[in-house]
Amino acid sequence: MRKTALSAIILATVGWTTSVAAAEKPVDRAQWYVGDNTTSDDLRRVPVPKGFGEPADVILIRNARLFDGTGGAAHPAQILIERGHITRIASGGELIAAPKDAQIIDAAGKTVMPGLIDLHTHLTYGEGGAATGADGEDDQASAALRGAERLRFFVESGVTAIRDVGSTGVTPFVLKEWVWAGRIPGPRVFPAGQLITGIGGHGTEGGGRTAPTHPEAAVYEANGPDGFRAAVRLQFKRGADLIKLGSHFSPDEVKAAVDEAHNLGLKVTVDAETIFTRMAVEAGVDCVEHPLPRSDETVKLMAAKGICSDMTLVPYQYINAGGGYMGSTSRRFTETNATTLAMAKKLQDAGVKIGIGTDLVVGWYRYLPDAYLQELRNYRLLDHTAAEALVTATRTNSEILGMADRLGTVQTGKLADLLIVDGKPDEALEDLKKLDVVIVNGRVVVRGGHVDLARHKQDKPPYSTAPAQ
Repeated sequence: MRKTALSAIILATVGWTTSVAAAEKPVDRAQWYVGDNTTSDDLRRVPVPKGFGEPADVILIRNARLFDGTGGAAHPAQILIERGHITRIASGGELIAAPKDAQIIDAAGKTVMPGLIDLHTHLTYGEGGAATGADGEDDQASAALRGAERLRFFVESGVTAIRDVGSTGVTPFVLKEWVWAGRIPGPRVFPAGQLITGIGGHGTEGGGRTAPTHPEAAVYEANGPDGFRAAVRLQFKRGADLIKLGSHFSPDEVKAAVDEAHNLGLKVTVDAETIFTRMAVEAGVDCVEHPLPRSDETVKLMAAKGICSDMTLVPYQYINAGGGYMGSTSRRFTETNATTLAMAKKLQDAGVKIGIGTDLVVGWYRYLPDAYLQELRNYRLLDHTAAEALVTATRTNSEILGMADRLGTVQTGKLADLLIVDGKPDEALEDLKKLDVVIVNGRVVVRGGHVDLARHKQDKPPYSTAPAQ
């Protein structure tokens, strides 16, 4: 994990050539690693020293009912966690001897499961709904405090990893670093940085401030293929784990952005609709957000190219309950609960991989945990069981995120992001409200259902200020 620059740097758009066809997949640099290479536990996969940043905590969970997220049935187990990783799982009556100084957690009568993943969040958006920094909402101090508050709501709801797909300036990168270091409680943060769109595109409605004119805004208005490449490179430089695009754009612009991101090793997700979804799919984006309209041919092409979908049905249910999505030039179509669910079913029937995200803008994060539960209920409307919904929220979401090798299931060698629930959520989703313990990166962050902060550890001062005896 690298330090993130706190200054805003705007890249000049000079001399770049747009590719004729965008690279179809992010470049995987693992082929050039030789031997036992250790990389950062994020999507950037930066080489780090072995053991870098791993917590010293040792935790032994006994008497657990383990729902491991792989698709199998729950079963009795003990789980040993060392230095942020699951190092041993004993099933049945097998016992694990407690290592020295291990914290013992008795999970009798409770279910241990993988932490939930939310694929669509906005940590710094203001409660007035402004994504563009209107009314001073691009102030980085206020944005950081808003983000820290939302992180607590998410982690106390059992969410241990989030994709942040559009936030203010450099704030999400700083929040990511602080959570990773254990300095503030929250889920792992995988930030996209600023939402990149064409001039006048999604997120710019209302005339609020945008980048690059206002570097710390949450939306970047780019122009032309070179402008889109510049915006992608800026997010990468700041520390982006993925790139988020929003319509509108031209075919050449979206191709340039996807090509640039994939060459840098980053996935691309897009908020697009109708003809722009087709452009994005043809350009090779990795994921399409929202249940917005698109042609049957575009749906088939998504399935053929392995492009996933993060449906986010719950925010549209909230929007429709409030009268509908008004005043947006990027939402000029009929959008009801029936049409959004129909799109989800159409994608599923076509074989498109579907993930779970909430897109809780304005003050909707205060609806957690029910907001996340509502999206799980929505998934059940697609004819899935409670257990299948949880597998989607954990294993499938980790696949879409690009972290399936490290997150999403409770297996030996995986990172220790776990929940302990006083019930059987794989049989009754509502039991997720009985959350007892949340472990993120091998650290207990939530205990008794609320954030658990241990007393700070005092460093030894360089000299004593105590009065002489």
